[in-house]
Amino acid sequence: MKIGIANDHRGVETKYKIVEFLKNLGYEVINYGSDTEEAVDYPEYAFKIGEAVSKKEIDRGILVCRTGIGMSIACNKVKGVRCAKVDNVEDAALTRLDNDSNVIAISYVKDITEIKEIIKTFIEMKFSEEVRHQRRIDLIDKYGEM
Repeated sequence: MKIGIANDHRGVETKYKIVEFLKNLGYEVINYGSDTEEAVDYPEYAFKIGEAVSKKEIDRGILVCRTGIGMSIACNKVKGVRCAKVDNVEDAALTRLDNDSNVIAISYVKDITEIKEIIKTFIEMKFSEEVRHQRRIDLIDKYGEM
């Protein structure tokens, strides 16, 4: 599985810890984020992950910034992306089970141990494939085409 990760200037240190963690788990990780603490515009990095997911260059995406809110909003502008801002392991599990989310946005402020648990859950959890959930995803995907 290929996992893309992107961050703004605030998430650099956390990103490096996540990349090491994912590589130790055996995943291929592609860095789309900033490697400097000099201020950057987070939407540019969220769009990079969104485009990579949309083009199927990566299987899942992870976004890291102060809150995760802005990056999730930006990433969701890319067609085919379902990005969830997650705060805990339960959020990570449910966004995969119910929404088949392909990107998560998390806060770098969280403890790295909790971040690792969130990410591991997001990567390992499978979509439930329940008809009601797929129907809802289809409605989201088709919005704007009518």
